[in-house]
Amino acid sequence: MSANPELRRSILLRLAWRQSLLRLVVLYSLAVLIGWYSGQMAWVLLAATALVAARGYWRLFRILRFLDWRKQLQTVHGQGLWAALETLIYRRQTETRARARRLVGLLRAYRQAATAMPEGALIVDRRDHHLIWFNKSARRLLGLVYPHSLGASLTDVLGDEAVAHWLRAEDTEEPLTDVASPIDPQLRLSLRLLRYSADQWLIVVRDVSHVLRLEQVRRDFVANVSHELRTPLTVIHGYLDMMEPDDNPEWAPMVGEMRRQSQRMTELLEDLLTLSRLEAGEHLNDEPVAMASVLVTLGREAEALSQGRHRIVVEDDAGCDLIGSSKELHSAFSNLVSNAIRYTPTGGQVNIRFVTTDDGGASLSVCDTGLGIPAHHIPRLTERFYRVSTSRSRESGGTGLGLSIVKHVLGLHQARLEIESEVGTGSCFACVFGKERVLPRGW
Repeated sequence: MSANPELRRSILLRLAWRQSLLRLVVLYSLAVLIGWYSGQMAWVLLAATALVAARGYWRLFRILRFLDWRKQLQTVHGQGLWAALETLIYRRQTETRARARRLVGLLRAYRQAATAMPEGALIVDRRDHHLIWFNKSARRLLGLVYPHSLGASLTDVLGDEAVAHWLRAEDTEEPLTDVASPIDPQLRLSLRLLRYSADQWLIVVRDVSHVLRLEQVRRDFVANVSHELRTPLTVIHGYLDMMEPDDNPEWAPMVGEMRRQSQRMTELLEDLLTLSRLEAGEHLNDEPVAMASVLVTLGREAEALSQGRHRIVVEDDAGCDLIGSSKELHSAFSNLVSNAIRYTPTGGQVNIRFVTTDDGGASLSVCDTGLGIPAHHIPRLTERFYRVSTSRSRESGGTGLGLSIVKHVLGLHQARLEIESEVGTGSCFACVFGKERVLPRGW
């Protein structure tokens, strides 16, 4: 079916060629007859040639008008090669005009949609980050003025060195979540970069002031409530310690359960306070962390938690140390070790291994031979209070905040948590650090 138009066009061109050739043969035959009868052969042939040339120039003039965008012939007259050429040009010109109208309509619709967006939209040059275009919301959020702000550097507009570093970074998939607006420091903005072209980037600007305020209120509430609950829990612990089950044997089960639950509440409050402190901290005091002693400590803690029920293996194959907060890193590593001990059945094995990565970084992994985690649970494991199995977590005494703490600690160290697990085989949690966090051992 697709070849039919091409075949039809080829047939029409052949017919046009034959018609033009036939016309020339007929014209010059008449000219020869007239010249022979009149005895003016040269003048008659010259007149016929002039007629052919004049007609050709006239048709050529019409074609040049076709090629002018301001003029378009509505109908094509005549037959032959010139008429076929005019028809072809006319068709192409009509199709091009229709396509141009559609493109202009689409561009106009896209521009209106981008202008009406509640988020700010900026198009910047990839090389020097100069502004090429921005919508009304961007003017409102950033104080831009059209057209004076066109060509200005986005870094100069925002006046924040963090923005310049973010734009220069190779991996800018993560948004810049807290940037002060140049028109109002209380207005907090989020920037997301979209690389839609090799030469230009799209930056989406959102007002996140309300979200950040709510997040701060939530953190303050959790921290205050957790702090205030420590006093009544201390009082409860004190009275429970005074209650001797020997005097009232029937109270023993109740007192034991109350002690366990109050202890669990204390651990929960401590984890909540740790999370609040980590979320409030913008940066850590970096220091060299001797990983050899950290691994020894983790091994001892694992043995104490296991009480001989598991086989503990500690491997130090990296031969390097880390740069970071020793206290926070130990807290993260300890959470992974305690989880591995807690969720590995008796007789299982827990491996703590510190190795270097191919890109010059380092990785501390904690692997177990426990029950494993179904794949659909893994993306949500670092959420607060998320539990794969509620009953199993209650039996093990977990608070549901350990992996959240690990995630926040690693985030403050520009590291990431990688999780691999297979049901019935076990799980492996790896803390992966970049090469900028690696320090040669023996510093």
